[in-house]
Amino acid sequence: METMHLSAEIVEDVLPAIKKFLDKLPNKVGLLTTVQHINQVGKIKDYLEKNGKKVFLAKGAKTESPGQVLGCDFDAAKKAADKVDAFLYIGTGRFHPLGIVLYTGKNAFAINPLTKEMKEFSKKDTELIEKRRKGALLKFYSSKNIGIIASIKPGQNRLKGSLELKKRLKDKKCYIFLTDTLDFSEMENFPYIGCFVNTMCPRIGLDDTIRTPKPIINIDDII
Repeated sequence: METMHLSAEIVEDVLPAIKKFLDKLPNKVGLLTTVQHINQVGKIKDYLEKNGKKVFLAKGAKTESPGQVLGCDFDAAKKAADKVDAFLYIGTGRFHPLGIVLYTGKNAFAINPLTKEMKEFSKKDTELIEKRRKGALLKFYSSKNIGIIASIKPGQNRLKGSLELKKRLKDKKCYIFLTDTLDFSEMENFPYIGCFVNTMCPRIGLDDTIRTPKPIINIDDII
C-alpha cells in the first residue's frame, strides 16, 4: 500500500500576534516553526527585519525548509544558536519550545498564532528534565543489565545502532527490546533491567523521562 504524506498548512495570519509582542523580542532572533506555518516564514522575516530585528534562518538536515523544526530534529535551531540572542517559535504547545531550549541552551519566545499569546521558555523550564537525565546517566554507568529499546517504525529504526551498542558494552549484559509503539508501563515487567537506552525518538530520553518508571537515556548520550 502506498503511503502519502501531505502538509497541512494553517491559514491563520501570524503577523497580528507578532506585532503584539514585537517590543519584547530581542534584537537577534532565530526564527523557527513547524510545517503548519512554514508558508508564512518569508513574510514574518520581512516584517521583523523592517522593524529593526536581525533574523537568522537555518535549514536542518532532515527538514525541507529553512526554519522548520521537527519534534525529533532541532538541527535548524542548533545551526543558528551561536548567532542569536534567543529564538522566536511560531506554533502551539510546549513540546517544540522546550526542545529548542534543551538542544540550544537559548531562550525561546513561543507565540501562539491562534490564541495571540506568548510565553518565554528558559533553562528553568527544563531543569527537572536535565536533573532526571543526569540521574539516568549515573544509573546507566552503575548498572550491569541494560535494556536497549529499538523501534521497527520507518524513520526511527536504529536496530543496527542498537546491535553495535550491545557489542561495545562488553562490561554489561544488554537486552534488545523491539517495539512499534513504546508503552512505558511495560518497562516495569523487566525488574532486572537497571537502565534503558532509547534509540527511538530522542525526546523519549529527554522530557518523557518524567513519565518512565525506569531510568532511560538516549543512545546519543553515550556514543
